[in-house]
Amino acid sequence: MSNAAATAETPARSSKLPLILGLVLALAGAGGGFYATYAGLIDSLLPGGAGSAGSHGATPEHGTPDPAAASHGGSSGDSGHSGDVGFVPLDPITVNMGPRAESRHLRFSAQLEVPSGNEGDVQHLMPRIMDVLNIYLRALDPHELQEPAALLRLRAQMLRRVQIVTGPGMVNDLLVMEFVFN
Repeated sequence: MSNAAATAETPARSSKLPLILGLVLALAGAGGGFYATYAGLIDSLLPGGAGSAGSHGATPEHGTPDPAAASHGGSSGDSGHSGDVGFVPLDPITVNMGPRAESRHLRFSAQLEVPSGNEGDVQHLMPRIMDVLNIYLRALDPHELQEPAALLRLRAQMLRRVQIVTGPGMVNDLLVMEFVFN
């Protein structure tokens, strides 16, 4: 009878290991998802995301015809972008990337693509734009710049920051002209 009593006690004990493991994995997944969203990794990877290089609000992706340009007399044979956008150059930025004795510098220059007529407004906000970009580039870790997709992610982050400074609809894109890290 002792065997029958032992088998009756075994199902009564249940292990809490699967519950604890599930809880730990759920928390790790939620933390990873939060970090990916907070760092902007999701926006730069998804097509049409809020911070991706191809999404500009009302502006279509590069290479696609702009229906608004066709309705506003954009039939002069151009792609539709030359008449309705302007470009505002940013002053070149050189940032010292290392607090250590090694002297590493990042040289960056870009232009902002803005709807035509907004060039003066964006130029008026240039001190704030340069401040935001300087602070962001200075805060980068040199190891982040060596990743293969670093430039795409950085471009999306900088565009997002510039759009926050200028307001909605003022800046369509950030075009990187020079990005040298040595």
